This record gives sequence, structure tokens and C-alpha cells, in this order.
Amino acid sequence: MSHPAIASSCRQAIGTWRLHPGHAMSLRPKQTAVLRIFCGKVWVTQGQPVGATPESAGDRFLGPGDMLTVPAGTRLVLEPLASPGDTAPVHFDWSVAAAPARQGRFDREVLSPARELGAALRQTATAVARVLRGLLGYSDYLVAGRGRVLSPLESLRS
Repeated sequence: MSHPAIASSCRQAIGTWRLHPGHAMSLRPKQTAVLRIFCGKVWVTQGQPVGATPESAGDRFLGPGDMLTVPAGTRLVLEPLASPGDTAPVHFDWSVAAAPARQGRFDREVLSPARELGAALRQTATAVARVLRGLLGYSDYLVAGRGRVLSPLESLRS
């Protein structure tokens, strides 16, 4: 990490976790999580989660821009890979993986349009109520002179 461009980008990695050389960190997510490396290189040892294949376990080396999805219950150990004399920490983010949006055909073709129709009908009912309330506010002006006796001032205006 002696390159100035990498060093300056590491200083700007705000809001990330830091792991200094010579230290290790053990993580075990309760939900599927994502590990993103922003700056530095790490050696990741991933244990085998219950019911997983042996290929999902083992050692990996991750650098800036790399991501690793970690299944729930997997033990993960992180250790920085630093050259001798390097004291710059590794910057990484550890967050819960977003749940995939699964939408079946019925949801897509029936429920979604039904929700849109319901919203449109509610807006229509609100608009009709506002128009009727507005017309009732002008009822005196709309029926003036039609079977109603006008006051002396009203008769002068027309």
C-alpha cells in the first residue's frame, strides 16, 4: 500500500470497518451477509456452514473492490495481508445481504394490478368528494335567482 493513489483512497474510506496488520477478526453472521473490501488486502478463512458443500469453505484472498457473500452460520476469519513495515489498516464493510425479491406470476399479473386499481379508485373517490364539497360551497351562487328570493344587495349586482 505504498502507492500514493491507494493511500489517499484509504483515507477517504469513511464509515467502514478497519482492521490493522497483526490483528485478526472472527465473524459469524446470523443472516446472510456481504463482505466488501475497500482498501487493502485480506486473507479470509471461511468455515463450512451446516449443510453446505466443501467447496464453499476454505481460504480466499480479497483485495479492493472484491465482495464475498457469507451464508448465515458460517464462521469467517479475516486477517490483513500487509507487507513488512506497512501499518495501514484494511477498510471493509460488513452488511446484511439484501433479500432477493421473489415475485411469482400471480403476484405480477393479478395482485400488483389489483393494488394499482385500488389506489386509483381511492384517488377517484377523493377527487369526487372534493368536487362535491366545492360545489356545495357554491350552492348559494348556483341557485341564486332560481326559486329563491334575492336580498336587495344581490338584486343590484345582477
